[in-house]
Amino acid sequence: MSNLTEQLAFLKQQQWIDLTHLVHSEIPYFPAFRPIEEHTLFTVSKDGFYAKEYTLATQYGTHIDAPAHFWEAGRSLEELSLKELVLPLYVIHKEEEVSKNHDYRLTVEDILEFEHTHGTIPAGSFVAFSSGWSKRFASPDAYYNSDEKGESHTPGWSLDALTFLHEERHVAAIGHETLDTDAAIDYRKNNDLLCERYWLSQNNYQVEVLTNLSQLPATGGIIFVSASKIEGAPGFTARVFAIIPKQ
Repeated sequence: MSNLTEQLAFLKQQQWIDLTHLVHSEIPYFPAFRPIEEHTLFTVSKDGFYAKEYTLATQYGTHIDAPAHFWEAGRSLEELSLKELVLPLYVIHKEEEVSKNHDYRLTVEDILEFEHTHGTIPAGSFVAFSSGWSKRFASPDAYYNSDEKGESHTPGWSLDALTFLHEERHVAAIGHETLDTDAAIDYRKNNDLLCERYWLSQNNYQVEVLTNLSQLPATGGIIFVSASKIEGAPGFTARVFAIIPKQ
């Protein structure tokens, strides 16, 4: 048995957590898009094989955003290297704070507090913001969380936090449970997704609409991000999972 085979056997003894929502037409989605559409092309009983056709936006359900999503000169999905899609995982848990403040922004202070307990986040890592928001996913109204004026209230990253992660920690990728990198209140204030635009324009990628982050430890995990290799794609629906030490 080779060393790699032994390592794989070891990994399969650990705990595997699916971080991906099931995709269908009733899930929450970015309002500029349409729900997924599906059409059966062939069936086993009639044609001898089963095939379907799907129509969906590239950023639908749990998905990866390549730099090209917000930066014309940025890399598209197929230009991300394989090694960038398997990374050490660091999870900043702010579920309690978000439950009390739906407009919560993850700050530099939050990151420094995390590092005080868990050590400095190393370069080349994936940092996830665990807000607990994915528990609302089954109810689009709760997930959008609009007030009586129709304005959403959802958590997000602060621009200072992302600047710190890029410039001071050289993090490779980030992830979160919401549809956007920015808190909804910041999007209304800026009339732009400044945090998302900043992060992707640094040639980094991100994963949005993650789930089950609350099941992950702060450190010690590995994240795997997989998506179709479509030429020129700014992103796509992804299958994402983590491996964490067995309890």
